[in-house]
Parts: sequence; C-alpha cells; structure tokens
Amino acid sequence: MKEPQIIVIGNGMVGYKFCEKLRSKTSSFNLIVFGEEPRRAYDRVHLSEYFNGKTADDLSLSTENWYQEQNITLFLNNPVTKIDRDLQKVYTANGLDYSYDILVFATGSGAFVPNIPGIEKEGVFVYRTIEDLDLISSYAKKAKTASVIGGGLLGLEAAKALIDLGIEKTSIIEFAPRLMPRQIDAAGSDMLKSKLADLGLQIHLNKNTTSIEGDGRITALKFSDDTALDVDMLVISAGIKPRDELAKACGIEVGPRGGIVVDEKMQTNDPAVFAIGECALYDGMIYGLIAPGYEMAEVLAANLCEGEKTFTGFDMSTKLKLIGIDVASFGDNFIAEPDCRTIIFENKHKGVYKRINVSNDGQYLLGGILIGDATAYNLLLQTSNNKIVLPEDPAELILGARGGSESAGGAGITGLPDSALICSCEGVSKGDICSTVADGSCENIDDLKKCTKAGTGCGGCLPMVKDLMTYTLKSQGKYIKNVICEHFNYSRQELFDLIHIHELKSYDEVLDVLGKNDGCEVCKPLVSSLLASLWNEMILKKGNDVAQDSNDRFLANIQKGGSYSVVPRVPGGEITPDKLIVIGEVAKKYNLYTKITGGQRIDMFGAHLNDLPIIWEELIAAGFESGHAYGKGLRTVKSCVGSTWCRFGLHDSVSFAIRIEERYRGIRAPHKFKSAVSGCIRECAEAQSKDFGIIATEKGWNLYVCGNGGSKPQHALLLATDLDSETCIKYIDRFLMFYIRTADPLTRTATWLNKMEGGIDYLRNVIINDSLGMATQWENEIENLIASYKCEWKEAVENPAIRKRFSHFVNAPEDKDPTIEFVEMRGQKRTAEWKTV
Repeated sequence: MKEPQIIVIGNGMVGYKFCEKLRSKTSSFNLIVFGEEPRRAYDRVHLSEYFNGKTADDLSLSTENWYQEQNITLFLNNPVTKIDRDLQKVYTANGLDYSYDILVFATGSGAFVPNIPGIEKEGVFVYRTIEDLDLISSYAKKAKTASVIGGGLLGLEAAKALIDLGIEKTSIIEFAPRLMPRQIDAAGSDMLKSKLADLGLQIHLNKNTTSIEGDGRITALKFSDDTALDVDMLVISAGIKPRDELAKACGIEVGPRGGIVVDEKMQTNDPAVFAIGECALYDGMIYGLIAPGYEMAEVLAANLCEGEKTFTGFDMSTKLKLIGIDVASFGDNFIAEPDCRTIIFENKHKGVYKRINVSNDGQYLLGGILIGDATAYNLLLQTSNNKIVLPEDPAELILGARGGSESAGGAGITGLPDSALICSCEGVSKGDICSTVADGSCENIDDLKKCTKAGTGCGGCLPMVKDLMTYTLKSQGKYIKNVICEHFNYSRQELFDLIHIHELKSYDEVLDVLGKNDGCEVCKPLVSSLLASLWNEMILKKGNDVAQDSNDRFLANIQKGGSYSVVPRVPGGEITPDKLIVIGEVAKKYNLYTKITGGQRIDMFGAHLNDLPIIWEELIAAGFESGHAYGKGLRTVKSCVGSTWCRFGLHDSVSFAIRIEERYRGIRAPHKFKSAVSGCIRECAEAQSKDFGIIATEKGWNLYVCGNGGSKPQHALLLATDLDSETCIKYIDRFLMFYIRTADPLTRTATWLNKMEGGIDYLRNVIINDSLGMATQWENEIENLIASYKCEWKEAVENPAIRKRFSHFVNAPEDKDPTIEFVEMRGQKRTAEWKTV
C-alpha cells in the first residue's frame, strides 16, 4: 500500500519543527518539503548573531544530511508557485509538479513594507533573511548614518545590528507614542528609551514617515510634522505580514487582514490542507513568536498520527535581551486599576522598571512588565500562569523578601504543578523534566536538553530547567557534582587539590594525568588559572598557547577594532611626576589613547600587537610593571590620600594600599578581584564596593569582604573590626586562599559568599577562628606565591620564544596589522568599529 504523501510548503523554523515532530512519531508518511530560500532552515530568533561572527551553518537547525537520514525529500531555492486543489498537485518555480494527500502551509511571514514614496531607492532594506543581512552588511561599509523604521522587537534588533556594523549614528523611527507598544507600557518605554539613548541610539516617537528623499539613493527621511532626518541607509522593520498569497490564489480562506484561517486542529476550509506558524490565522490572531508556531507544529503532527490535540491559543509572554537590555512582559501586562492593583518599582539611576498587576483580592498575579532586570521573569510567569497564591506582601515578588522572611515567591519551582509549562518553545512541562531526571535517563543539563528538547529554542527557560534538575536529583538523595566539563570529571576545587597533590606544572600534564581527550575552551583557561594560582609561574611558559584565553595570551586586553590596551600598575594610585611624564611620552610616541580610570590608573589604548613588547620595555625601564588588567587576579587597590594630606584622615591609607597591592599583585584567582583602603569613615576610596576593603578607625582598620560593583553591585560585609595592620593582612591572606581554593570558575567573591551555607558568619568563623584548621597552610601557601612573583611583561620581553608571538607576520615581524583603522575623537585617536562582512 502506497504511503500517504505530505507536502510542506516552507522550510523555515516552524516547517522544520513540524518535520522533526512528525518523524519523532512515525516514519509512515512520504514527506516532501519545498523551500524558497537557498539554504536549510535556520534560527531566525538569533539572526542578529550573524553580525557577531556566527555563520549560516552555525544558525542552521539541522545537519546537512539530516533530511536524508529522516527520509525527507528537500527542495531548496524552488518555491511552490501554484496549487491545484482539485488534482491535489503543487507546481514549482523550477517546473516540478507533485501530488499530495496532505498539504501543509508553513510559509511564515514576510516583512511588512509600508507604501512610502521613495521606498524603492538604493540603501533601503528589510531585515528578515540571511540574504537581507548580507546586503545590509555590504552597504553599511559606506554609510555613516542609518535609521530603522519600527520600534518593536525586530526594529530594536535591526538597530543593534547597525551598531554592530559600526554605524554609530543610528536612529529608530516609531509611529506609536512608545517603543515596543505591544509589550510594554509608557513608563517602561521611557525607561527603555533612556537606556537606548545611553548607548548612542536616537529615538524618534510619534513619527509618521511621509517620503524617502534622494536621487536614486536615500539621503533623508521626511515626516508628517514637516521635520526631516538625514540618513545614508534605512532598514524597514515595521512588522510582519502573513505569506498567504499562494493559499488565497487557490481558494483557501484567508482573513480580511491576511492569514490562512485555521481551526483548533490547524485545518483550513479544505480537509486536506493545513497551515501552521506565522501564516496561520487562529481565532482572528496571527502569532508572531516562535513558541506558538512550534505548538501548532506539535498539534498537527500529533493529529496526523491519530492523536487528539488542539490549539487553543497561546501565551504571548516574552523575555528578550535587546542590545544588552533585559525586556520582558507576561500575562495581562496592560490591565490597569480599578481592574487590578498595580505595584511599580522604578530606579532611573540603574535603568530598572518593574510593574506587576495583582488581582484586587491580592491573591493572584495577573501580569507584568520588566525592564533592565528580568531575572525573576521565569518564576513570575509561572506564578501568573498557574494561579499560585501570592505572599502576604506581593511587592516582594519584585523587591525581594525583607526582614529575614522567606524568599518571595513562596515555594518557588517546587510549588509549581507538574503541568506547569517550563519550556514554551518545545512544550515541555515541569512533570516532563522531573520524570526524565527521576527515572535516571538524564542527570546533566546536556542530556536533559537532548532527551526533552527543553531549552533548545530561545534558551530563556534554561535557569529554571537547571533548578528543576538539581531539585529532582537532590530529592532522590543523589550527590550533585559540579564538574568542569566533559574532559575533567572534577569540580574546580577538586582539580585544584589534585594538581597540588600530583605537583603538575603544565596543562598537558594535567590533561594526561587527570583528564581525557583533547580539552576544550572551558577547561584550558581554567586549568591555566589553577596552575598560576598554585605555582605563580609565568603564564606564557606553559607551552600551550591555546590553554590561555586571548587576553592572557598577549598579556593585554584585546579591544574593539583589534588593537590592544597597555595598563601599567600604579600601586595605591600614587605616581611620581617623572613616571607621569614617561606615560605621556610613551602614549605620544605610539599614538595611544589615554584615560584615567576609576581604579586610579592610566590606561593606554590602541597599541598594535607587535608594538606591545617595545612599549613594555620603555615602561619597565621607568620602573613600571604589568597592571594585570587582562588577568583573573588583583586589579587595583584604590586609596584616598589619608592622614598624609586629609584633615579627616586617621591613618596613612596610601602607604597601606601600596603595601597591599604589592603583596597580592600577580596572584591568580577564579575571577578578578579589587581592593581599596579608606583613611576614615568618609570612605572616599569606596572600600565597601570591593572584594576586600579596608577602612581606618580610631583603633586600627575595619576589614570588609565580598563586595563588588558592576552590573549587579553588592556592598561588602564587615568581617573584623579595629585590626592592627599585621592582623588585617593575615586575615586577607586566609580570605584570598580560601576563595582561590573553593570558588567556582569566573565567580566573584560576592557570588561566592552568597552561595556559601552560613554566609558571613561561617566565613568569619573560618578566617578568624580557623574552624577548618587551614589557616597556617593558607598563610604558607600565599607566602610562596608572593615570593615567586615576577612581572609578566618583563618575562615576556626577555624571553625570545615568548616575544616571537607578538608579531602578525612571520616574514615581516615589524609590519603592523593593516586591518586596524583609527578615527579621531576629542583630540585623540581610537580604533574604528569592526565591520562584519
């Protein structure tokens, strides 16, 4: 008996997902797919990453031979142009014709292009396919200003792409009075607008574009309010329109504003024809997100295999990171009083806006909006969707629990029902995840993703998926081992101890004795960091360039444009006039951009790779050494002028800061760490925002630990009071070695303490009371590290084998990288932006 033949029109994300889901259920259908584009289905959700170095193959959803392995016939670059429903045949642009028993429209959507006079001019693009991105990338090389029409999700993504391409003067034109009008309210839009403006984007709201000016090529935009904007390039990202023209031509019912009308089983008005994804109109709505499209694919695949599944609409909650800014909305995000109680938190200094809408009886979360900080999104979404009763003070959901109470959100993920949808992209519930872990099928996140597909779509659910996995394993009494990667079956702390016991001195030795296979980009820099933390040997003498990350490899931070920075150490911020003159002379000689940093150093930017050794030589001759701005170790010890000059100063903070910095310089750790010494409680050195900070008192020094600035600032906590200088240093020695030995990779001291059972009280007991009996060992270990310190710059310039790597060209080592370009800025130079081709 001949197998029924299914033809799928469209090879986008939803068309591919339908094929994947159908084949996971049965192999009985003969499956043929016609794609319009010249390439296999790829990830449009992360399309902008194409500008950040990802290739078309990286974005592809399948391997090259996947369709063949699944017994699917795939035609690329060959769209269906005609359908004969009476004969049940399709005809293609390349002259093929095929019969079908079942026809599936997965034609998706196209970019909506408004009918603006001049829209056909050169320099006007849409933002939809990889081919579109190639055209945009090529044209951007000759553009200095650009605009995007559309302030929605796609418009902001397009604006980010233009910035990535080096067009600094980029603007967004939005017809509505606010950005992302379907997701966020006016106050959220204002916050987002402010954050985007900080990044250099110009935002024009309430703008109706009436014409595109220019003689064959775009030069300006004109608006209905009689204003104009000069631009060299325009990207249209004003929404989508369903690709329903083929269906309409063959008599399939479409909606008055477009879209192929379907029922709850994805069936059209023809029993043999179905539609899924952005071309389908269900209950008067086009769903423009990927998760509903995937759910439609699942519904259709299940019903074709004699299942009983229906599509009843879809939650349009979404969380995105747009140009590095968290933006999320969930549930009924626009409901307002008196139909609910609205709780709003706004911090304009940090660019954070949070709004939640609570039922009038205070029992349930109805919806909300998050800008700038969406860490609570997953739990808030689940709380809303599953009608979980709220804590007594619902404000705790966005402010956190206070006064020592239980964490806001009650039981959290453990309180969710098994039916709670955790991964909306793949339709994976809490019960699916927990049962897969509980039956022993998967005990790590990679296996869990393969088994359930959870987290393989947009990836936004992964934190909750990991928490559920950990919760299930713990509930079974299983030991959860935080291994480094597949090549080392040890945690960082275990590997640290084993390297020490076996006295291993190189990455290759560690891999041979403790690991397997060839290693990876995760374990190589981590092992190099451990070796440096243990033995404090020159990091470039390990005999394996790829064992270091790029900054350690060249003892400098690589900057935008491909140049490098030079940051000499200035202990305590104290510098002599002669040394200042040398920095000025070096910067002038090598045409470097100079900046005084918040850490009381002078950074020099724009150095060519092959100039680094000769720049270092001149600085070393003047008494400078590496500031380790590139390494995971001590960066700076900031100080105020203390009792030396200040009338409020209690002690000599500068001298103590210099002593501290020279003691711990070059010591490698799981992450960078910073310090500061303030001469009095006025705290001019900001010691309480450092990994360890010291503040003078009438009787000595107060020692604070585990603070940090950055994107998630945290105040340091008081470890000990009124210490003399020697005791203070002894406690810092112990603190640093405890941190180096036990913290996970790339974990700052603040996060390390936050995860530590017992918190600051336990840490105080370990450091001051020596509750682990390790104090003497740690003090001896750090003395060995201090005694073995050498300036890495000096080591590099004096070692011919190491110095050789600072040349771009083997045959002409003096030649500089010709791809690095510079532009003028306020009397100095900087590197031009990278442009992706």
